[in-house]
Amino acid sequence: MVIEQELEIIRRFRENVYEKKPDTSLLNQNHDGRAGHWLETQMGISHNAHNEADLFGYEMKNHTTSGKTTFGDWSADYYIFKNNQLNLSRTQFIKIFGKPNAQKNGRYSWSGEPIPTIHRPSSWNGSKMLIDEDDTIKIVYNYSQDPRPNKDKIVPTWLQQENLTLASWSKEWLQPKFTKKFSQNGWFKCLQDDCGVYRTIVFGEPMNFENWLKLVRSGVVFFDSGMYEGNERNYSQWRANNTYWDSLIVRKYPPFPQEN
Repeated sequence: MVIEQELEIIRRFRENVYEKKPDTSLLNQNHDGRAGHWLETQMGISHNAHNEADLFGYEMKNHTTSGKTTFGDWSADYYIFKNNQLNLSRTQFIKIFGKPNAQKNGRYSWSGEPIPTIHRPSSWNGSKMLIDEDDTIKIVYNYSQDPRPNKDKIVPTWLQQENLTLASWSKEWLQPKFTKKFSQNGWFKCLQDDCGVYRTIVFGEPMNFENWLKLVRSGVVFFDSGMYEGNERNYSQWRANNTYWDSLIVRKYPPFPQEN
């Protein structure tokens, strides 16, 4: 039995999205999320950054070509550069623990190689990701494990430490964010064909935080940082590969359910 809210989502998809390509001609062409904004408009979702489910207790996800889909953009509740006892700016942090990008005129970012996974330390700065006994996710730096040959010139003496927490996400911080998005009625995703035409809508069941944290522990869910100097946004994306999301699909349309 498909619930009434899901039937309404399916109706909106069928009438406003199905067999259409996103028309972004009237949107800001410099905004990477303009196709997503088109889909939100078509589905009757207001454009906001509120941490809650998008539509009738369901979280909406859009088609991606990257092979990854995001659970949420959830910054840490602790960063070393926000520690009042340490005189470290965000820009200094990015330059000490991040990496310059030659394609961006040497702009530093804390993304890509400087970011560890749960199973692999950062090959750039040696930092590790772990989950402690309180279910806090941490990125921890050990000066002794930093492989950079000139680390003594990059890392100030007072940061040449072991077990230095660079960022952490406490359970108390993350759980409400996750629960508001995914623990109500579930989620749905609108899928396009190879020509960019929307052809399918799929649904998944509600998820709980404890199971999600197990996925972080196993490496299925990973932290995909996009922090860079000159931009105050942290871009702290928590993602999983589309193959995992596909494994969660429980209903798929079309064929569309018959209306009464």
